[in-house]
Amino acid sequence: MKRMTGLNLRGIVALAVIAVGVGPALAAAPAAAQSPAAATPAAEARVTVTYVNPEKFSEAREFGQQDSYNDADYLKSLKSHLIKRAMRMLPPDDRLEVSITDIKLAGGYEPWHGPNFRYVRFMKDVYPPRIDLTFQLVDGNGKVLREGSRKLRNLGYLQSGVAMPTDTDPLRYDKALIDDWLRRGPEKL
Repeated sequence: MKRMTGLNLRGIVALAVIAVGVGPALAAAPAAAQSPAAATPAAEARVTVTYVNPEKFSEAREFGQQDSYNDADYLKSLKSHLIKRAMRMLPPDDRLEVSITDIKLAGGYEPWHGPNFRYVRFMKDVYPPRIDLTFQLVDGNGKVLREGSRKLRNLGYLQSGVAMPTDTDPLRYDKALIDDWLRRGPEKL
């Protein structure tokens, strides 16, 4: 997704890697080492994330399931992020099962600004991120420790200090909702 942000840090890092000649060394590295965000099979067994009717999500109804304006697969990225973060806070034998029932990404498109801004997602207070989900936290013996539904919101997301000037992740505000929820720990999910 294109966002109205400044410097593209990933582009600069990529150019620096090419200039230094590290590119061939990275190409020879194992795929798992290149993609730390990729979930391992063990992580996927302990944390499961399912999307319930993603074609009916608020984001999909408004802009297309894969953000048709920018061809971005936000579902895959959010799932990977949730699995990675949940693994950090889960006790060793516990499992977390999450079903996401609705997503509305932060920001919105305003095509009336003209053709140059047609594919730009504007970040304004009137376009806060939203994620609705249900969950079950299960211990190693199969006993349900906690379960419920949550409506994750951050109406003041632009003032929350989430975005640093160098942060170019287009889903940073949406991922921050997940982080805030998981940061409470297993006892307070």
